[in-house]
Amino acid sequence: EVQLVESGGGLVQAGGSLRLSCVASGFTFDDYSMGWLRQGPGSERVAVSCISSGDGSTHYAESVKGRFTISSDNAKNTVYLQMNSLKPEDTAVYYCAAASGPLCHLLPYGSRGQGTQVTVSS
Repeated sequence: EVQLVESGGGLVQAGGSLRLSCVASGFTFDDYSMGWLRQGPGSERVAVSCISSGDGSTHYAESVKGRFTISSDNAKNTVYLQMNSLKPEDTAVYYCAAASGPLCHLLPYGSRGQGTQVTVSS
C-alpha cells in the first residue's frame, strides 16, 4: 500500500521560507516520480513541482519557478520542497504525490498524502 506522509507546513510571514518533507513507503521509491500539488482556498488542486524517476529531472509551475526547489533523498525515501520568498498566494494545503515512471510532468498522480497546511501572512 502506497503511503505518503507530509510534514513541515505552518504559518510564515511573506518573504519567509519553509521546507516540506514527504516520507514514502509501500513502493519502490526509485521507480516512482514524485510531485507536490497544492489546493488553495476555493481553488482546484494544481501541480506545483515534480521530480522524475531515473534522471531526476525537475519541473515547476510558473508561479513558483525561482522560489521553490524540489529534491529527493532516495536512501531515505523522502522528497522535499524548499519554499523561499513565500507569498500570501502560496497559502494552500500541500500534498505529496507519487506516480510510477519517469517524465513526472506527464503523469497522473493517483496516490497522494493527507496534506500539510501552509499559510503565508502578509
